[in-house]
Amino acid sequence: MATTALDFLPAPLRSLRLKTKQQELLLRVSALALIYVLAFAVRLFSVLRYESMIHEFDPYFNYRTTLFLSENGFSEFWNWFDFESWYPLGRVVGGTLFPGLMVTAALLHRLLRALSLAVHIREVCVLTAPFFAANTTLVAYAFGREIWDSGAGLVAAALIAIVPGYISRSVAGSYDNEGVAIFALLLTFYLFVRAVNTGSLAWALASAFGYFYMVSAWGGYVFIINLVPLYVLVLLVTGRYSQRLYVAYNCMYVLGMLLAMQIRFVGFQHVQSGEHMAAMGVFFLLQVFFFLDWVKYLLNDARLFKSFLRITLTCVITVGTLALGIGTASGYISPWTGRFYSLLDPTYAKDHIPIIASVSEHQPTAWSSFMFDFHILLFLFPAGLYFCFKRLSDATIFIVMYGLTSMYFAGVMVRLILVAAPAVCLISAIAASATIKNLTTLIRTKSKSPQATSGKTTGSKAAAK
Repeated sequence: MATTALDFLPAPLRSLRLKTKQQELLLRVSALALIYVLAFAVRLFSVLRYESMIHEFDPYFNYRTTLFLSENGFSEFWNWFDFESWYPLGRVVGGTLFPGLMVTAALLHRLLRALSLAVHIREVCVLTAPFFAANTTLVAYAFGREIWDSGAGLVAAALIAIVPGYISRSVAGSYDNEGVAIFALLLTFYLFVRAVNTGSLAWALASAFGYFYMVSAWGGYVFIINLVPLYVLVLLVTGRYSQRLYVAYNCMYVLGMLLAMQIRFVGFQHVQSGEHMAAMGVFFLLQVFFFLDWVKYLLNDARLFKSFLRITLTCVITVGTLALGIGTASGYISPWTGRFYSLLDPTYAKDHIPIIASVSEHQPTAWSSFMFDFHILLFLFPAGLYFCFKRLSDATIFIVMYGLTSMYFAGVMVRLILVAAPAVCLISAIAASATIKNLTTLIRTKSKSPQATSGKTTGSKAAAK
């Protein structure tokens, strides 16, 4: 008798006869578990080869503040004046850093102690980045499934687990803000796209809390608060306005803004900084769209509505321009920072703020860096964009905008390859999944056609007899 794969299983498992859906679920969960372990293990080489230690200067300062937080509590940490930093001036720690990384590590340490695991806070700090990198694979799977399908989600999770552009900033011992920030970035984007697809207030609230975590963790939250309004603006211009979009953005912006203002390092910048004005402008524009949609329903007259629309748009543009001009002239709205200018104009920092241009990770990215950090994904990325444009939806429009903007910024500043890595993995996963699915469909079609032909031939011979 022929031997099958079931014959090698233990007797209790051989007796199980799983349905197709159950087999798919088992394979998917098993693959995700292996990817999770791989993402964690591949970042441990520095610890296994040498020892468990904190790398570089910034991570060591973060470790020192985390140690103070775990020993003295959050209130003392939030009001701590550190005489040893920025000597001889000193530093108000709670008002000059993003506390998300330290609070996360302190909570993990407290959780482990509650489980009776005697772990030093330094070991928690060393392994925080690999742990959150492993969690990022789960978010990447959910995001890929939301955008395309479960196959794309699995491929995205596998790619983001091993992509060098992400590994370089999330190895064990690299206790820096980016270790948890990429997880928060991808989680916020996933929750927001989910809220737009479903129109659910619960998902919108979750995206606001994800944005709050991102704000508390890294200054790169400015990318979120500018990409999301740009995405909403594109949907409005292309005629994709919906109640789902209205609920998702309003809840995410209002609650996210109020929560972000609780971070002392951010404070009122959310309503006074030029870097945040795009989000506020799109928020008011969305209210105008909602108002016009309601008026159109009430009037029920196309010609009358066009006249009303012309008057309304003129008033809105005039008032918005005046408000922006007066706010900028009076100093209420602060101008863009030099680092933000340098992203839009790569020569700005070199000409006006040399100290920004002197930092090595603020230099433009060489082609070799793209090849070393992305490898084959550079070739899959354009194919994924093609498939996204071929099946346009609210979700695929978002990932296309995320991919294109992040790749541009990665070309301007080498450190932003880290931000582009999740987008490149997701879009490349769409290319791989769609290509494999098309090939399997083609192979099945070709394998069925000879069988159908032979069946017809046999039937004709029988009829002739």
